[in-house]
Parts: sequence; C-alpha cells; structure tokens
Amino acid sequence: MNIAGKHFRTIWLHPQDTRIVQIIDQRQLPHEFVIEDLTSVDEVARAIKEMHVRGAGLIGAAAGYGMAIAAYHAPRDSEAAFMAALQADGEKLKATRPTAVNLAWAVERQLTTIGAAPGIEAKIQTAAATAQAIADEDADYCRRIGQHGVSLIEAVSQNKNGDVVNILTHCNAGWLAFVDYGSATAPIYAAHDAGIAVHVWVDETRPRNQGARLTAWELGQHGVPHTVIADNVGGHLMQHGLVDMVIVGTDRTTYTGDVGNKIGTYLKALAAFDNGIPFYTALPSSSFDWQMRDGVREIPIEQRDATEVRQIRGLHEGTIKGVLLTPPDSPAANYAFDVTPARLVTVLITERGICAASEEGVLGLFPEKRFANDE
Repeated sequence: MNIAGKHFRTIWLHPQDTRIVQIIDQRQLPHEFVIEDLTSVDEVARAIKEMHVRGAGLIGAAAGYGMAIAAYHAPRDSEAAFMAALQADGEKLKATRPTAVNLAWAVERQLTTIGAAPGIEAKIQTAAATAQAIADEDADYCRRIGQHGVSLIEAVSQNKNGDVVNILTHCNAGWLAFVDYGSATAPIYAAHDAGIAVHVWVDETRPRNQGARLTAWELGQHGVPHTVIADNVGGHLMQHGLVDMVIVGTDRTTYTGDVGNKIGTYLKALAAFDNGIPFYTALPSSSFDWQMRDGVREIPIEQRDATEVRQIRGLHEGTIKGVLLTPPDSPAANYAFDVTPARLVTVLITERGICAASEEGVLGLFPEKRFANDE
C-alpha cells in the first residue's frame, strides 16, 4: 500500500534494531499517521487488545512478531525454561482477541517451529524467521486473493458494458487489516489498477467505525472512488439496484463455510440474499478454522467494552477525542462479531482460488485438511 507515494506494510521490523517491531497505530487514523514501536510481549498484547492493530491477518502477524520478541527475552539457562516462558507468552497473546483464529494459529505455528529448532540460539533465530514468514505469506496470500477475485468484478463490468461496478463492503478487510493488499479490498484494488471502473459503498461500521475511518482512508490513498454510508443504508441501496456485489472479510470461517465477521455482516448478507445480489467472503487460509463445523454455535463472539458503543471518537478542533452519545446511566452491549451461515455466502475467495461456501467446496481447494477435524 502506498501512503503519500511511499510503500508501507502495516507491521515490520525496525530497520536499525530487529528486536523492535513497528506498527501503524490505527487508533489515530485517518487524522494522524503514527508509527509505534513495540519492544515487549506485553506491549504487543496491549496493541492487539486495544486495537492499535486489528484485522484477522494483521493480528496473526502481530502475534508472530510478538513470539519473536518473546524469544529474545526468554530465559536462556535451559531449553525447558525457555520454552515454558514462550508457552506463557503465547497464552497471553492468544487471550487478547478470542474471535480471530489467525491469532492462535500464528502462536501455535511459532511454538511448533521454535520447539523443533536445536538449541536456544537456533530457537531465537527460528522465531524471527518464522515471524517474517508469517507476515510475508499474509501479504502474498492477499495478493493472490486479488488475482482470483478480480475475475468476479470483471464479469460484472462486462455485463454492464463497462459501466461502474458498485461494491458494498463492511468494516475494514483492507490493507490495514492484513500485512498488505487486504482480503476484501484486494480484488477491488486489482480491478481499479486494471482500469475497471469501480465504486465502493463503505459501511461506517459502528461502533468503532472501521469503515468510515480506515477503509475510506485507504481507498482514498489508492485513488479508488468510494462513498461512506451509515450502516443501515445498505439494504436500501440494494433494493434500488445500486449494489452489484458485496465483498467482506472474515475473522474466522468454519471449514463448512460459516463466516464470522464484524457485527452487522449477517444483516448485509440477509439483504443481499433478499435482493439476489452476490455476497462474497475473501480470506486467506489462515482464517479458516479446520475443527469447527457450526459457526453460529461454535465461533466465540468477543464482547468488548461498552464504552465503544456509548461513545464515538473523532477530530474536534485539532484533537482526537471521545464524545458521549448515550444517557450517562444507560447500559450498552458491545457484541463485536456475528456469524453469517454458509447458505447466504455465494462463494469464498482464497489464495488458492474461488470455491463454494461448503465443506466440499473448501476441502476441494484444501484437500490436505480433509481429516483435520478428526485430529
């Protein structure tokens, strides 16, 4: 992703000190572009929990780098003590955001590869190399999602004789939710770069407004035409023929095709189904849960601080601050995610290609996972 003409990833190692992880502090966007240094596991855990970084792929990459930091600081008197410290740090990271499966996946991948390395110094080097591999794979998988998904946009463009393809998206499943490219936005960027006329309806995505703050900002940086809308406008647009497709991301998708994503996604899927509009979910394979069958009953739904519902943050007289929306004494509930059943999902777009949102569709692309649920 280019910001003011300079390429950035969302997370990277400090060029002068590889023990420091640098991130874009997304709490400050779109009003301030702030780079934050992370030097300890506690700082990485806080950055994930408090959403300095957010989004399935980026949370996984942050966890991978967090485990590399953990390896730098783990005791070196014995391999047993070293691995015990890493196990504890891994549990600390996994506890920060329960819904996004990429988080636990990255921690477990680190523990497995670090544990297999011979000797403490080799384990430290392996942790750093694996963290970088996780980040590089995330960016490459998202790039490939764009290559596969652009065909869906191109087909609509051809059917419309080159007229603008109107795409609705929810939350932020863009570059800022991954290491680069994004999942839901990767096909959009690929289409725009190929000269296909696209326009994106950007859900504001209460309560944290990731659409209004983040998706709109990054689409603007890339030059993609877009319009921010209130969350409840999408159904109206669909009824009046102003949406050609919906593309969303996911924080956890079952191998049977149920999609866990930002709260409000299910309502968009219902509206799309009622209006005969394709509803696509874009995801790297690290966002699949290979053990869960029934997403509605099994995917854990994070409940965040009610302050996020009761307040809204924005720029006022040059300062980013929160403003109370509700009566001071009114309680609020903050369910962060919902689950869209597979029957409402037209297809899944992955780094390996496009498949039906079904067990056979998913396992057809990932045959090596066919018996993972029995392990």
